[in-house]
Amino acid sequence: MLPTENRLRRREDFATAVRRGRRAGRPLLVVHLRSGATDPHASGESAPPTRAGFVVSKAVGGAVVRNQVKRRLRHLMRDRLPVLPPGSLVVVRALPGSGDADHAQLARDLDAALQRLLGGGAR
Repeated sequence: MLPTENRLRRREDFATAVRRGRRAGRPLLVVHLRSGATDPHASGESAPPTRAGFVVSKAVGGAVVRNQVKRRLRHLMRDRLPVLPPGSLVVVRALPGSGDADHAQLARDLDAALQRLLGGGAR
């Protein structure tokens, strides 16, 4: 489970990550990353935490399948948060095939997308 301070909750934050961030698509998911975005609602001098949000539509499957995909993605993202720049906004959008995918396949696609967004992969 993602800690509360690392959860993306507000609609404006989702919109900022999707519209102003970079995007990397994979067969099972699309990752939007807005690097080092400052949070105007946060107070204090320390760097804001990296926050992640998830979009899983009905095209993925029924309610049980969608929740299972969200749980898997949250678990995978929790381990990858330290790699991302502080203050980043990440939105992971699950594509219809992700409902049938196992944990390892989701992890492979998430890693490949994040590596591409962080500059480690070729286009």
